[in-house]
Amino acid sequence: MDKIITIIDYGAGNLRSVANAVKKLGYHPKVTSEPGEVFDAAAVILPGVGAAADTINSLEKLGMTDAIWQLIQRRRPLFAVCVGLQILLSETEEGGWHECLGVIPGKVKRLPQGLKIPHIGWNQVKQRLTHPVFEGIPDEANFYFVHSFYAEPEDMSVVAGTTNYGVSMCSMVIKDNLVATQFHPEKSGEDGLKMYANFLKIALGTS
Repeated sequence: MDKIITIIDYGAGNLRSVANAVKKLGYHPKVTSEPGEVFDAAAVILPGVGAAADTINSLEKLGMTDAIWQLIQRRRPLFAVCVGLQILLSETEEGGWHECLGVIPGKVKRLPQGLKIPHIGWNQVKQRLTHPVFEGIPDEANFYFVHSFYAEPEDMSVVAGTTNYGVSMCSMVIKDNLVATQFHPEKSGEDGLKMYANFLKIALGTS
């Protein structure tokens, strides 16, 4: 298999910034909206901005939801960002109630009332797992968030990072070769780039 890095294009607002981050690391990502092309990749990145239901609808129209399911079942390296994490859970409260992909059992919940919502800006991520994706990144490093909802997995063993914002919330999930973050690594300076670099080294077998 060629060492292709694929970024899924379903119209996400942060697609270009994710692609630019990967290019900054010296790679040449392939941006695609074709489900079949993701299986040619050594690593896949799923960007995310906006509402979970809209994201799932956009992915379904492309036939991409099944491809994402298969990638995860095959334990292919996948990095999901922001709403890309949220859609992996069973359901979301956003927009009333919507079914999600159910890859990770759990619910996406609205941030508590009384807080400034959306949660925008820098916040600390407490590392809950020891994993090579964190190599060179200090515990409780700051990452950039933009969201109004957060993931609450049923299985706490997949929670790799937590962040406090009115509630201690899951801000990162790691399961097999799946890495998913509520924050935006592509907007998080050197530590964000380092996280992408670590993921790609693992996926491409160059670590």
